[in-house]
Amino acid sequence: MGTTGIYVVMGVSGCGKSTVGEALAAHLGVEFIEGDRVHPPENVARMAAGIPLTDADRQGWLEALAGHIADARRAERGLVVSCSALKRRYRDILRSGASDVRFVFLKGERDLLAARMTERPGHYMPVSLLDSQFAALEEPAADENAWIFDVAQAPEAIVSALIARIDG
Repeated sequence: MGTTGIYVVMGVSGCGKSTVGEALAAHLGVEFIEGDRVHPPENVARMAAGIPLTDADRQGWLEALAGHIADARRAERGLVVSCSALKRRYRDILRSGASDVRFVFLKGERDLLAARMTERPGHYMPVSLLDSQFAALEEPAADENAWIFDVAQAPEAIVSALIARIDG
């Protein structure tokens, strides 16, 4: 199908960013970048140890993702990126790569997300960091080009609704 749209699937850990992002990218026929894989090893080690990342820890990671976004925009190709993008200033960094980035905010209740996190084998992000993510979360404002989806729905339902918005 192909598109030149750039989408950042965002939210706290356990909300389904990877699942939704991969499915969306597959449907659109574009590259998917798993934001967790772009983190430098020291960030992964901090999170695995249960230490929340600081703004300074996230800076280089966000700039790297913004670079991928800018590359896609310059090449006039679509892209889907998963990234927590918890704060507006983080989203501003991502937007520096392409001002028309569409954010897809996967919003959910803490207990549901904690349950999902305990079911993820081999992921470095411990449930203990979920509260710090909720504390840092600044939900996208009306002027941020964001769509909000409730993660109480099945990921397939979210992807279907998302595709309908994109196509509609």
